[in-house]
Amino acid sequence: MDTPRLDALDVPDLDGSTAFVTGTTRGIGKEIALALAEAGANVVSTGKTVDDSDSDLSGTIGKTAEACRELGVESEAIQLDVRDADAVEAAAEAAIERFGEVDIVINNASAIQLANVADLPAKRFDLLNEVNVRGTYLVSRAFLPHLREREEAWLLTNAPPVTTDRAPGKAAYGWSKLGMSFVTLSLAGELAGESVGCNTFWPVTAIDTRATRYFGLGTEDDWRHPRIVADTVLEILSRDPDEFTGEAVYDEELLREAGVESFAPYNLTEGDPAPTSAQMFEADYSREE
Repeated sequence: MDTPRLDALDVPDLDGSTAFVTGTTRGIGKEIALALAEAGANVVSTGKTVDDSDSDLSGTIGKTAEACRELGVESEAIQLDVRDADAVEAAAEAAIERFGEVDIVINNASAIQLANVADLPAKRFDLLNEVNVRGTYLVSRAFLPHLREREEAWLLTNAPPVTTDRAPGKAAYGWSKLGMSFVTLSLAGELAGESVGCNTFWPVTAIDTRATRYFGLGTEDDWRHPRIVADTVLEILSRDPDEFTGEAVYDEELLREAGVESFAPYNLTEGDPAPTSAQMFEADYSREE
């Protein structure tokens, strides 16, 4: 499917900015990285996958970085396990040293496992929380001193509003994603008055990713292209971080506010998919043992 383009959106000019994005191998993370590059931002592409030659799933952080460079910006790929505190600190230092500054940090990397509590092993519960909550905490914390020094900066997280689906099979994953939201939205208060906008973003429908297909989340009639999430990020970045912070936004709601009237270009099939209360995203960790 071709990447949708919406004339209604006022894309921000990110020329001279640098974005550090986690989980950019494929899916939503890659789409966000490319959207940022199109808007002029240099991109630090991070994740665990550096070689897909032995995998039936294509995509690496290097390929994403290369695609960003083809759009006319600078891009570096840094292999990163967001659970590793030392590795996160080193990645942040490397990104800042390479580009001089990083003013956009996006926590996208997440683990996913959908299972009832009785069926989910403790090690899987730990993985969800280590990647999702701890990873968001470590990445955010690593960049805080630097973001505080920027004239304007953003810290955004791919996570749901605090009210989310508590349906069977989603307890552990839902809890870990809410943890990502709590970290990010708490930082909005911690960084109040320092021109660092801290917000979360989340889709109202299923997004076409590896996890959506692997876990059988609906059908193509219910799916949208990852670009809708990337465009939501761009819309957030077009605002004033002093004024737009501490917000938990849904993609469609924010884009309607921005002037988008039809979401048909994002849909995989004709018609509008029915909104659902909580959707699942792919990540480098989604099927890790």
